[in-house]
Amino acid sequence: MVRLFSEYGGENLPWFVVGLTASVLGRLVAVVPALVLGVAIDAVFFQNTAYRLPLVPEAFIPDTVTAQFWLSFFVVIAAFVAGVGLSWVQGLGLAVYSNRVQHDVRVDTYEAMQRLDMAFFDDKQTGEILSILNSDVRNLRTFLDSTLSGGLQLVVSVVGIAGVLVYLNAQLAVVTLVAVPLLTAFTVWFMRTIRPMYRAVRESVGALNTRIENNVAGMEVIKASTTEAYERERVADASMDYYDRALAVIRLDYVYQPTMELLAGVAFAATFAIGGVWLIFGPPWPFTGPLLVGEFVTFLFMTQRFIDPLSGAGRIVNAYENARASGERIFGLADREVRVTDGPDAVVLDTVEGRVEFDHVSFAYGAGRPVLESVSFVADPGETVALVGPTGAGKSTAAKLLLRLYEVTDGAVRVDGHDVRDVAIGSLRDAIGYVSQDVYLFDGTVRENVLYGAFDATESEMVAAARAAEAHEFIERLPDGYDTRIGERGIKLSGGQRQRLSIARAMLQDPEILVLDEATSSVDTETELLIQRALDRLTSGRTTLVIAHRLSTIRHADTIVVLDEGRVVESGTHDELVAQRGLYATLWGIQAGDTDAISADALQRFVDRLRAADVIETEPATDGGDG
Repeated sequence: MVRLFSEYGGENLPWFVVGLTASVLGRLVAVVPALVLGVAIDAVFFQNTAYRLPLVPEAFIPDTVTAQFWLSFFVVIAAFVAGVGLSWVQGLGLAVYSNRVQHDVRVDTYEAMQRLDMAFFDDKQTGEILSILNSDVRNLRTFLDSTLSGGLQLVVSVVGIAGVLVYLNAQLAVVTLVAVPLLTAFTVWFMRTIRPMYRAVRESVGALNTRIENNVAGMEVIKASTTEAYERERVADASMDYYDRALAVIRLDYVYQPTMELLAGVAFAATFAIGGVWLIFGPPWPFTGPLLVGEFVTFLFMTQRFIDPLSGAGRIVNAYENARASGERIFGLADREVRVTDGPDAVVLDTVEGRVEFDHVSFAYGAGRPVLESVSFVADPGETVALVGPTGAGKSTAAKLLLRLYEVTDGAVRVDGHDVRDVAIGSLRDAIGYVSQDVYLFDGTVRENVLYGAFDATESEMVAAARAAEAHEFIERLPDGYDTRIGERGIKLSGGQRQRLSIARAMLQDPEILVLDEATSSVDTETELLIQRALDRLTSGRTTLVIAHRLSTIRHADTIVVLDEGRVVESGTHDELVAQRGLYATLWGIQAGDTDAISADALQRFVDRLRAADVIETEPATDGGDG
């Protein structure tokens, strides 16, 4: 919480000071009516003492009882009016301060999250991140808006009223104040006990958000699989976990809050009993001296104002611990180490020719088995290099290493002779266009999605890119053309339409290097023809790295690199690889139905691989046929 103020409080400090000052003055003004009432009872109604008000010079005190009565009246009214005004100033000041800090914390945390490596997002659930950026940041705003002022008001009230009580009657004040050490000790115990419980609550909120977010995104699969009951139970389990953790906090609070009220109530009752006996029978042992009726009335009013904040300390402690747990999660996210960063002497790629080189590249996710092992190939400017191979061979990983979404474990990836680790990340990714099978479109209009990443492009440039991507005609048929909203992830468009929009986006960005990751694998034949024609325009004159399962789409590539279990096993043109009758020829023969291209040994190795992956039965079925 100290860090919250030190990093985000400075710029908005004037609003904080105004709100907090008004809060303190409001607490001080609140004691004035009770103090004036006590003086008026003794000096005006009973007339057994002189009329005096603390901090008011005697020259301002009128001589007549009537004038003193009306002075008391107007002072009380003025105190109530001032209290209302100060409450408004406090609310405005702290509301502006807390909301500005909330905005700054949320934006900075989001910016820090954007800088994190892709490995973080591989492990972290979307719902957990949303919980931090929304729920946890909102908890900090609540703390700054109301909890902080409430805590300060508590301190001011306790200190200020304790001073007034001692001023009125130091002996009777001891009776009231004796509860303070007990209340403080009980509060310290409560804070230490509830702190880990609030951490658990915040974690369970993130888990519940993750479960719900996943299910909403996967609703089509849930419905198609008729797994509504199963998913309901999973949501119910996550919700019950949150319920159990939250209930544990509530149970502890139900022990703390009534106990605080009981201790405070005992202090008030003791003050009333001893003060009442004092007035009726004189000072009880060991007390001495007189006690006036007005003093006693003021004492009771002040004691109540003293007891109420103490008994409500639990709410402040609860809110503080909740905010503290949220602060730990927020700064825990913001402070995560970023491994993929620009070096101090990072090279900016101003002019990119487009030569891409993988030099004995190896890579593993974390401490797992290597995904790529000593992979080497070169794509000269303007060439097309295709990466093919079975699922899990490491093709997409190679593309991610080029974009430097991950760092290589060994070897080097180079662009125009520069190791990508020595290149400024922004300039590297500006030079590379990426079109994937899993197209991501934002909830917005067609126009916004095509212009994404090329925001300064003109209308004519956007339309030209859409035409080149075979997208303009279907866009024109949409209800509002380029201004049609396409829904979250482009849900209102077909797969082929989404793919063509992503190609138009890449064309508008005009990158020197292009990565196509399964760009035509999930569309029908007619749409594939349109997309392939658009891709031919897009790749013209650019260095292109193509990842493909449909080998027919890359048969004209300058070089085809065949990966198997993370290693380069073959490399060459389509005709050369087919003639080698190796893995590529096997894959080509299976897809093309050309069994003559498949050698018996290659086919057996392919079958063995499928068996190892549990794709086919380990032993052939014995049905009496040829097998």
